[in-house]
Parts: sequence; structure tokens; C-alpha cells
Amino acid sequence: MKLLLAIDSFKGCLSSSEANAAALEGVLQAKPDAEVVSVPVSDGGEGWIEAFQAAIGGETVWADVRDPLMRPIRACYLCKGEQGIIEIAKASGLTLLTDAERNPLVATSYGTGQLVADAVRHGCREIIVGLGGSATSDAGRGMLQALQDEFGEDLLTLRGITFKIATDVVNPLFGHEGAARVFAPQKGATLDMVIELDHRARTFAEQSAQLHGYDRSSVPGAGAAGGLGYAFMQYLGAECRSGIELLLDTIGFDDLLTDASLAITGEGSSDRQTLMGKLPMGILHRASANHVPVCLIAGRIADHRQLLHAGFSHVACINPPTLPLAVALRPYVAKENIRNTVATLLECNEFV
Repeated sequence: MKLLLAIDSFKGCLSSSEANAAALEGVLQAKPDAEVVSVPVSDGGEGWIEAFQAAIGGETVWADVRDPLMRPIRACYLCKGEQGIIEIAKASGLTLLTDAERNPLVATSYGTGQLVADAVRHGCREIIVGLGGSATSDAGRGMLQALQDEFGEDLLTLRGITFKIATDVVNPLFGHEGAARVFAPQKGATLDMVIELDHRARTFAEQSAQLHGYDRSSVPGAGAAGGLGYAFMQYLGAECRSGIELLLDTIGFDDLLTDASLAITGEGSSDRQTLMGKLPMGILHRASANHVPVCLIAGRIADHRQLLHAGFSHVACINPPTLPLAVALRPYVAKENIRNTVATLLECNEFV
């Protein structure tokens, strides 16, 4: 019996690898003879570098860059031959700021541009950027400024480099569904800030369209990471891909599904938004195409019926309903609850 584990990180609690390891304990408790394939996964946010390094290897490279408030920090990216893998949250992430420091009117993506520049200096000719967890809503202007500071105003040095951006966000740069209105409030923006940020993004897009003769502001993904998606597509010709689809292609996920009896995926919180292209849906689509049932586990479950209707064979919350959130977020508690949930699912022989 073969089982495939591909669980997303539980944000602020467990990495993908840690969640998979806990699930592995549950599998072996219930099915000691099972063959288990464990795959660290990410959709472009937390764990992006880790997932790619597990898949392709490579060297972790550290660089001196600036955080969202332009303070000096050390951040890393992955380098494998001429391929560079960047996780924008390493330099421009919301987790780098305290709650009191969150202010997307001043937060900048400059550090992400520094990571790109460092990867280019290291000889990377194909750069894959995971867009997730940003503290910024600057439409990528900070990132572009860092590149111009390094390579000059017209960025000629970058014209021979291929960029791919990875995100599950399909929002445009500005407007009712744009980066500022949809995502800036969770980064600390007030209503007045949102209006100003949306105006800035619209103005920048109009100026950029006049400069280039084309406009990428309404392309799906332009609103990702506070508009970084737009900057990469408009100025660097980046191709926008689903993060999980890009990763699954890289690791040969379809081949890993061969002869599998069950796939187990999961995330910190699952609800109807999971159905809008989030990581578990990427796992479900690939597994279903290969006739492999998928079990979804999460720390919080809402819209249970919709999740089952989407095609998951089983949807299970790892936490008892009376468990306080502060306790559930303790890593050792989450690991134990994942282990117990997976063991119980398999011991009931519902799937295998």
C-alpha cells in the first residue's frame, strides 16, 4: 500500500516538512507496512524555497538586503545551476514586522529587488519567484528601484533572463478586486490608506502603459504580493503560473502518484476559499486525474459540504472543537493532533 503526503505549512505553527512528518507517524501507527512518499509543498508563499530544494537540490545563498522598512537584514534564496528560486517573504514579508509596524503606505519591496539582483550576479538566468506573505502594497516599485540602482535605469542587463512568478492570486493590480482593496487591510491599512494605495497603483500603471505601450495591470496575478506580480510582468516580462502547479510539475508529482492508494494534503484553515486555487486543490486535481482519492486535513474546517462536493474523499479537522486557538497553535500540539487524525482515518479502513 502506497500513500502520498503533501501537506502545506500550518502558518505560524508548522512547516510543510513538519506537518508531513507528523502525518507519517500517524500512517505508520495505523499501517506499519505502508510505503509512504512525503513531499514538502508550497503555493509560492511560506516554504517555497524548502519545497524546491527538496525537489531539485541546490545551494542556499545569503544576501544582505533591506526589510520592508529598509532596515538591514540577511535573507536567502536558492541557486541551482542557472536557476534561482526566490521567496519574496524572506525580504519583504509581513512576518518581518510587528503588528505596530505594519503600514503598507511605507512598506517597500526593495529587498526583493536586491535578492533578484544578487541571483543575477550569481549567474542565474531563470528566476522563479514565489509571491506570498508580503507586507507591501507598492505595486513592486521598491523592487524595481533596487534593480535600477544595481543595473541602471533601463534594466538592459535583465533582458536575457527568464522570470516566472508563482501565486494562487488572480486579482488585478487596482480597482474593486485589486491588491489594495482586497489585501492591504490585512497588512495594516486603514480605509483611507486603501484608497490612497489604490490611487497610487492606478497612476503607476497608467504611467507604465504610456512608457511601454502595453498594460499588464489587469492580467490575473497582477495584484499578487501587493502588486509585485504586476511589476514582474510589466517590466520584466514574467510568466505568471499557479504556484502549486509549477511546483508539482517540477517534482514530477504525476509520476509519484503511480500505484498510490491515497494522497493526504492539508493546510492550517480550509473553507470555500480553498476551492479558489489554493494548494490542496492543486493536489486534488492532479490526484483525481490519476484516480487517487485525496483526504484533506486542517486545523480549522468551514464549508465542509462544499469541500466534499469539490472531490475530497474525506475532510477532517485535526483539533477538538473545544481546544483554544492558542493551544492549537503550539507546534507540539499540532503535530500530535495531525498524527492522531491520520492514524484514526487509516485505522477505520475507510480509504485503504
